[in-house]
Amino acid sequence: MVLVLGAAAAAGQVLISPTTHPVGPPPRDLPARAVDVPVPGRGTVRGWLVPGRPDAPGVLLLHGLRSDRRAMLPRARWLHAQGYTTLLVDLQSHGESDGEHPTFGRLESQDVTAAVGFLRRQVRGRPVGVVGVSLGGAATVLADPPLDVQAVVLESVYADFGTAVDNRLRLHLGPAGPLLSGLLVLQLLLRLGISADDLRPVDRIGGLRAPVLVCSGDADRHATLAEAQALYAAAPEPKALWVVPGAAHVDLYDADPAAYRARVGDFLAQRLGPVLPPGA
Repeated sequence: MVLVLGAAAAAGQVLISPTTHPVGPPPRDLPARAVDVPVPGRGTVRGWLVPGRPDAPGVLLLHGLRSDRRAMLPRARWLHAQGYTTLLVDLQSHGESDGEHPTFGRLESQDVTAAVGFLRRQVRGRPVGVVGVSLGGAATVLADPPLDVQAVVLESVYADFGTAVDNRLRLHLGPAGPLLSGLLVLQLLLRLGISADDLRPVDRIGGLRAPVLVCSGDADRHATLAEAQALYAAAPEPKALWVVPGAAHVDLYDADPAAYRARVGDFLAQRLGPVLPPGA
């Protein structure tokens, strides 16, 4: 029992360790500028704003756990080429943003709310969409009140925190993994001061006020296809599900760029309106 408790404590410490680090300047191939987004009562989220056409909709790009805004650069380049204004941010305790611990979407949801408000002010009344990967998608769904956006793309998002932990322990420890799951979830939530009910996107997705595209790899063992199907079933209409053949818990843009641009691009164009590329 002592060994089990020690293993759970060690795993929990790893999971809640911050991943703050310098991100550096924006890449030279994008006309981006560094921005600070204040989060009321909590600090600052840092990111890059990439202006599109003056009349363009905006798209907020949100990375996954233990990553930063740079993971979303391929999407930003593609969307910029389409004319969209994009905002890439580091979620709290990631990259250059403030924060002590990742909270698996709970506090990150406040970052998303602040970032949506910031982007809305940049696009001046034009529609806004969100593309959230894993942690970023969970934070999008967990925002309270629901986000004032016109399109939501969720990629590789867990349905509930307990299942997410169970999946990862089973993946790394085999059949013995689930024996640690309950202990790990309990001590994580005690350390973070949140409850398991705070981390159930499947219970919250029905409150979204925007069309939803749920995306999943059919070989994902971290946020499984069954979880994506549960999220899709609970999501409000209009909604769509895109399953990427052979993709695991990986960047779905990198897994099949052409298919991603076609499927996600069509969804954004339908929900946010068509955009002419810069210079057109």
